[in-house]
Amino acid sequence: MMTTLPPFGWAEAFGRWQFGPVTTAVTVVAAGLYLAGVWRVATAGPDSTAGPDSTDGPDSTESPHDPDSTHGRWPWWRAGLFLAGLAVLVLATEGGVGVYSDTLFWDHMIQHLLLIMVAPVLLVAGQPLRLLAEASREPMRGRVTRALRSPVAAALTWPPFGILAYTATIVATHLTGLMNVIMSNSAVRDGEHVLYLVVGILFFLPLLGGEPIRWQISYPARLLVLFLTMPVDTFTGLILGYSNTPMTGTAPRPSWAPGAISDLHSGGAVMWIGGDAIMFAVMMLVFLAWSREGLATSSGGWLESVRQANFAGLTGTEVARATQTATPANATSTASAQGGQGGQSTQDGGSIDDDEHLAAYNEFLARINATEPHRPGGKNG
Repeated sequence: MMTTLPPFGWAEAFGRWQFGPVTTAVTVVAAGLYLAGVWRVATAGPDSTAGPDSTDGPDSTESPHDPDSTHGRWPWWRAGLFLAGLAVLVLATEGGVGVYSDTLFWDHMIQHLLLIMVAPVLLVAGQPLRLLAEASREPMRGRVTRALRSPVAAALTWPPFGILAYTATIVATHLTGLMNVIMSNSAVRDGEHVLYLVVGILFFLPLLGGEPIRWQISYPARLLVLFLTMPVDTFTGLILGYSNTPMTGTAPRPSWAPGAISDLHSGGAVMWIGGDAIMFAVMMLVFLAWSREGLATSSGGWLESVRQANFAGLTGTEVARATQTATPANATSTASAQGGQGGQSTQDGGSIDDDEHLAAYNEFLARINATEPHRPGGKNG
């Protein structure tokens, strides 16, 4: 049957399908549960977010909310990312990529990258665990929170464990005799697909952040984990790219297909270049998230610094002057009054929007008016 396959191309990748009942059932159920959770969050009453009144234990008081979801609204783009992850899973196993995966080794490697990197990144970015916690009510929410932070869950989502599992999976399934078994046995190959998806999710879960798990690591640590894991794909791809031992267990090779050694080398290039490119893209996403969080939490950022510098140049008044002249009591009351309005205390950031600096600006305008020449026929003439 495989010898009748036409040459692989874009049309075949997206136009040729093979039905997988298990994959189809899993993706349909996962999509249905996720969308049900989105609907539950959108229609839940105020008690769905209540935590302090819970009596189901200390952990149940923690109500992990997505910073992007406000007032019973789940971000549409997170739902889109999760559904896109399911679509990638279907494409990798039931689409043309899956159809040709046991005939072309380089296509088999594309399937691996989709299952262990692309699909997990999209699924984790959809934050299904946080959605589960958001959509649950007490006492179920407390049970979900405790389960996600249990010792077993903490061990499985521990970043060093993720690195070890990712490394062992890539090496064992590509650089040992297990690879030939996988290529020749469909049941083992299906098990490999599940392994790749699970390992990818466990690896990226603590790195993309947002899920209510125990490990909330810093952005520099996330970048370090990604950087340390990237050579796994590089070295595996290089070893395959320079190997001269053909792989066994593949389906009969069509006449249009490349030779066994050439196909092996192409697969190594896919693992090396494609794997590193995807890992680098994830690193850039983490860095952008880090930058976004830094801008959101900084005291006005660079724009506020420019405003303060211009103000000081015009008026000759330093921003810190109000801080130095304010008494602790006045500073505390100012902070309390402004904090309720989303303002900023002069004690905490040296804002130029307070009364002290407004008076200095008025003095600056008065000096300009005093030094301006009188115009004939004017009010002062």
